[in-house]
Amino acid sequence: MPRARSQQICLDDTPYYHCISRCVRRAFLCGKDPVSGESFEHRRGWVEKRLLFLASVFAIDVCAYAVMSNHLHVVLHINSEKIAKWSKLDVLKRWHKLHKGTLFTQQYVRGEALPDYAMAMVESSAETFRKRLTDISWFMKELNEPIARQANFEDKCTGRFWEGRFKSQALLDEPALLACMAYVDLNPLRAKVSQTPETSAFTSVKKRVTAARHQKQPKLLYPFVGNRRENKLDGLPFKLTDYLELVDITGRIIRKDKRGALDASLLPILQRLNISSENWLCIAIEFGARTGVVVGSEQSIASYCDANKRQRKPKLSDIRLLA
Repeated sequence: MPRARSQQICLDDTPYYHCISRCVRRAFLCGKDPVSGESFEHRRGWVEKRLLFLASVFAIDVCAYAVMSNHLHVVLHINSEKIAKWSKLDVLKRWHKLHKGTLFTQQYVRGEALPDYAMAMVESSAETFRKRLTDISWFMKELNEPIARQANFEDKCTGRFWEGRFKSQALLDEPALLACMAYVDLNPLRAKVSQTPETSAFTSVKKRVTAARHQKQPKLLYPFVGNRRENKLDGLPFKLTDYLELVDITGRIIRKDKRGALDASLLPILQRLNISSENWLCIAIEFGARTGVVVGSEQSIASYCDANKRQRKPKLSDIRLLA
């Protein structure tokens, strides 16, 4: 029996989640329709622009994304430390970028004096909005609904644009996070719609490579900070150079449509995460087909199942791919 979304997403388990949304009937509603020849490529730009805008509003970081012709991949990080630092005013200002809020919250943001009963309602609204700004369901709703309305308006029709509610996977440890991010960034290569990661339009890897050429990292993407235990910075626990090189070499192998050996210079990051070269190629290419609602090492998934009182566990053959 499927579990409620509120039970699938829990900060006690992990702050990292892989979310997928598909267009209705898997039709080509974002890219170029090979049957009619009509192009909807500009809608992929809508999705990317909206996604990065939401990253600037929510306390949810975008780690990786790929906007494909008929579906969307995004790896998200719920940043509880960030939102803990936001004042009531910060929360209300951010929420007002999405919605009008209430009359009282608007007056409070403008600095107007409010009676006690109104302040109590402002406090209640602010707490509600604070929770929503760390809620992945709200994030995906704010992403998908405006895109659906825009597309329907353009097509002069009504009805569903997305196939249904988004699907999510909990990424329980660093190997699962790294494998999922690479899988997402390499989606266009696997679909044979691009030749290299840096030319894969509407992906996070292209945006990271573009910024890296100027010795920078994109402001609206969760940054790479290396080993957090050493520098205590907020960001992804890998080095940007290691990740980009790993994605590049893996992409070359995928593009040649055959498996081969990874370059020796890439071994340190895989060794640190206890992933063999052979297993890395398998999970980077077949991540979606090999994984379920939760992804991680055998130990991570066992701990997750015990904590959530789940009796049915994923197949061990798939779990060991991350070992």
